[in-house]
Amino acid sequence: MSYQLSILDKSPLAEGENATQALTRTLTLAQHAEAWGYHRFWIAEHHNTGQLASPSPELVIAWILGQTRHIRVGSGGVMLQHYSPYKVAENFNLLASIAPGRVDLGVGKAPGGLPNSTRALQQAVDPAQKGRFDDQLAQLDNWLSLTGAEDEASVLATPVPPQRPQGFLLGASVQSARLAASLDWDFVFAAHLNGDIALLREVITGWRALSRRPVIVAVQAIVADDSARAAKLAEQVEAWGVELENGQRVTVSSEAQALAFARQAGSPPVHIARRASSLLHGRAEQVVDRLNALHAEFAIDEFIIDTPVAEGDARINSLRLLAEARTADEVLP
Repeated sequence: MSYQLSILDKSPLAEGENATQALTRTLTLAQHAEAWGYHRFWIAEHHNTGQLASPSPELVIAWILGQTRHIRVGSGGVMLQHYSPYKVAENFNLLASIAPGRVDLGVGKAPGGLPNSTRALQQAVDPAQKGRFDDQLAQLDNWLSLTGAEDEASVLATPVPPQRPQGFLLGASVQSARLAASLDWDFVFAAHLNGDIALLREVITGWRALSRRPVIVAVQAIVADDSARAAKLAEQVEAWGVELENGQRVTVSSEAQALAFARQAGSPPVHIARRASSLLHGRAEQVVDRLNALHAEFAIDEFIIDTPVAEGDARINSLRLLAEARTADEVLP
């Protein structure tokens, strides 16, 4: 079945590791991913956590671009609410000038951390000037669209690359799909955060009515040499939905994080619940069969694989086994 596989990596620290070891593994994994035939390699953005070494995807992207040859490299994604759209455009135009045709700019709406880190990131930012997320994304698209043909007094996000970075909006709603389509950006349904099948169907249907761009879905998947090992690794993964009285909604990885988010936000929780797991796990052929089924049902063009395993060897083995099984599946008559 015809679809592409890509990777989302969060640079997790295994027990007893430091950030240097985790980031070195991320680079190694990107180089392996290129050799194994993955289409993209994305870096996530997370703040104020000792478990993940990925607060600045732009820096890691540059490092990986310089030590790979053809795989697309990008963010999954930049948390735009924290930054000037102009500065984000500068960063990614610079990356796209270093490696033309290989840079992806994935943008997310989530904070990428708890409220205390959000306040630190947005210190001295005037919320009224910042505007709505939709406005910020439109500004970012405009900065990326300017090429130097404008009036000499115009401000450009220099350097202007030979090919602008490819823009992706990450989300899990029809509203997000509509926003991506309005700017002619690609859209990634974040099933790794919210794997509700009914919601997936609704959003993909809406996306197809709005855009001719591919259907891309991010999913969590853990592959091991045997099903029992994969199931044991999968048991460690949680996703909790949080809805606060102030209307804010986020997804976190534990009940403790959910309660901490509410405390730091200063808003009582209206609803906190563990989400049913949509994580795909098992032997490689079992996970490929499940991806094939999702592709057949929804005509998905690309899966971005998030493997939520901190143990380095297990994560690399999971993605290697998946790539091998996918290649074998493609050559079957």
